[in-house]
Amino acid sequence: MNVNPSEFWKTASQQAQQSFGESWSKAMQSFQALDLASVNPAKMPGLAAPPQLKFSTAKMQELQQQYLKEAAELWNKGLGGGAADLKDRRFAGDGWSSNPTAAFSAAAYLLNARTLLGLADAIEADEKTRARVRFAVEQWMAASAPSNFLACNAEAQKKAIETKGESIAKGINNLLHDMRQGHVSMTDESQFEVGRNVATTEGAVVFENELFQLVEYKPLTAKVHERPFLMVPPCINKFYILDLQPENSLIRHAVAEGHRTFVVSWRNPDESLGSKTWDDYIEDAAIKAIATVQDITGAQQINALGFCVGGTILGTALAVLAARGEKPVASATFLTTLLDFSDTGILDVFIDEAFVKFREMQMGQGGLLKGQELATTFSFLRPNDLVWNYVVGNYLKGETPPPFDLLYWNSDSTNLPGPFYAWYLRNTYLENRLVKAGGVTVCGEKVDFGKVDLPVYLYGSREDHIVPIGGAYASTQVFPGKKRFVMGASGHIAGVINPPAKGKRSHWIGSDTKFPKQVEQWIGAAKEHPGSWWTDWSKWLASHAGKQVAAPKAYGNGKAYKALEPAPGRYVKAKA
Repeated sequence: MNVNPSEFWKTASQQAQQSFGESWSKAMQSFQALDLASVNPAKMPGLAAPPQLKFSTAKMQELQQQYLKEAAELWNKGLGGGAADLKDRRFAGDGWSSNPTAAFSAAAYLLNARTLLGLADAIEADEKTRARVRFAVEQWMAASAPSNFLACNAEAQKKAIETKGESIAKGINNLLHDMRQGHVSMTDESQFEVGRNVATTEGAVVFENELFQLVEYKPLTAKVHERPFLMVPPCINKFYILDLQPENSLIRHAVAEGHRTFVVSWRNPDESLGSKTWDDYIEDAAIKAIATVQDITGAQQINALGFCVGGTILGTALAVLAARGEKPVASATFLTTLLDFSDTGILDVFIDEAFVKFREMQMGQGGLLKGQELATTFSFLRPNDLVWNYVVGNYLKGETPPPFDLLYWNSDSTNLPGPFYAWYLRNTYLENRLVKAGGVTVCGEKVDFGKVDLPVYLYGSREDHIVPIGGAYASTQVFPGKKRFVMGASGHIAGVINPPAKGKRSHWIGSDTKFPKQVEQWIGAAKEHPGSWWTDWSKWLASHAGKQVAAPKAYGNGKAYKALEPAPGRYVKAKA
């Protein structure tokens, strides 16, 4: 049986109203009413965009014709008793394929999602405007999926029948639990405790101030390199991402490689730290940690590593020290770090003058950015994986998510001081002033990365959505000294936390002397190597770590610095 496409809209809208609800039929009506020369996206449900955006006529015509063709095919297949083609994992269960109405609603939703995303790409505007519209469409489509609603989710309905309603009761209990704790559970958090089964590498706190504790780790080798090693993790997360389990701990790996290892454990700010600034974190945390490691070990120079925002903090600290004529760091490693904020990926959709001004008015003079707000923002960068997947599993199906150390860490949020956050937004994401020689003053010194002349190891993850590979690579154009850039597979965390014993993924290495401006050119010339990048980095770090000396028998130095408490310390255990 064939259907005249001109009659499709009326028939399909009626069917959609029955099988999916108003959201899909409204979306179809919006698409049907499109003016091919220009369109008002405000008429489209859930799409927040400036009015009267111009669309490409050619793309709109192509998109509309494709939509009509695929919609007619879907409708004819349904009338003929054929099964809808569902390739999305949200609709992969037997409950969807065995229920024609549910399968049709899911297939119609997927068609509608493709069409709306096509509309976003058809906008004749600057790239940032298109990215913002696309982001809004993606959020709305993720939220409106039929899998998110019990009345439409065939799998959840099937489970409810099979368990005689027990799954629904468990789902309600899960919902009430998550409402009490203030966030959606991604894992069974009751199975983890910091210091008991995560962050367990043996060590002690040897220094603390109001911003951080300095943790020193017990050597695992009889001898250690003469240059100690300091890690600066991001202050927007807790440091134990580097020490989840013994088998995937970068901290333990460094200790086992013979490095006398120290780690900054940031304090989770409360109201008493609500006035702290970027300068405070540079002078009283990063620079103080470097000096303290020197004092404890007696080393003239140390090696340092910064991860994500920790790398931005470390790089800024090195620039301040260079401006003062000091060079306490012999080599630096930067993992998924932005110094040049020209390419910030999806996070750029949030940043403009109005947003930054609002944050400055809200907390620029004091206050806290709550950790849960940060965590929610990052989760909605991948809404299907990090939000709606758990809404469906926890509440509609009544499932308890399995224990997973990485997701436990991801839920262990941290606050940020308002002035620190406001300064960071304006001077990095908005105005990109850090990378401009003398463009910003920190701790009384003009920041100029051109004066930070030391060997650097730069790592970026190929699929990173927080620090895009181009953003990580841009640091090759910033530092004047010897450089090594390595690209790993996977994303922001999985790419970094990739121990060699697992034998997973690949990494790419190119020339250490030729760094073209565009990362695509570097990738084109780089060679792929199987397995973890940790092995390559370990060899590089050892080459800058000096000779072997006897490992210390006690923490600190027996004088001004002694063990204050066992690792991981109390700062990391404080909840936001």
